[in-house]
Amino acid sequence: MASFVAYYRVSTARQGYSGLGLDAQRLAVGRFTAGRGELVAEFTEIESGRKADRPQLVAAIELTRKHKAILVIAKLDRLARNVAFVSNLMESRIEFIAADMPEAQRVTVHMMAAIAEHERGVISKRTKEALEAAKARGVRLGNPRPNLAKATGRAAERAARFRASMMPLIQSLRANGRSLRAIADDLNSRRIPTLSSAPRLLETPR
Repeated sequence: MASFVAYYRVSTARQGYSGLGLDAQRLAVGRFTAGRGELVAEFTEIESGRKADRPQLVAAIELTRKHKAILVIAKLDRLARNVAFVSNLMESRIEFIAADMPEAQRVTVHMMAAIAEHERGVISKRTKEALEAAKARGVRLGNPRPNLAKATGRAAERAARFRASMMPLIQSLRANGRSLRAIADDLNSRRIPTLSSAPRLLETPR
């Protein structure tokens, strides 16, 4: 039987204290590990997914290595949000798996991270431009902006749908032995746009 180490992440202290989102992650991991092995430890990180400093993840990786276990997370997007971070995880040489996408290979995770990082940058840029435009019109920016928040949320949802729609094609190309650069060139040659219509740039994992 395999040994598993669970890693959970919540975005804010309030989420961590309230259990919002955490219970769902634990349930997903519990369902995945049931019948597959023993869950030897659980680690919970309370911080932003964009930060590189993750002490709980470091501890989880160390314990995973010590027990020759498998690091398991509830959802792939809770890890695959930063290319540099994913590369570091791969370099740790531990086995890791996502309960919602256990068939995902390491290169798939890296590509999802590249896409997610790019689209997050686009959303951030559009939000900044919207705020600057509002400020230029004389709108006070210190108050809550429900319309802007809704627009940002819709952009994030579009990015998530975009990633989901691209994965079958990317996985198919990888199954045929194509490199990341070749896949990017192939998608561009087929005139398959990115969410922002910007050039598609992917780096090979180191």
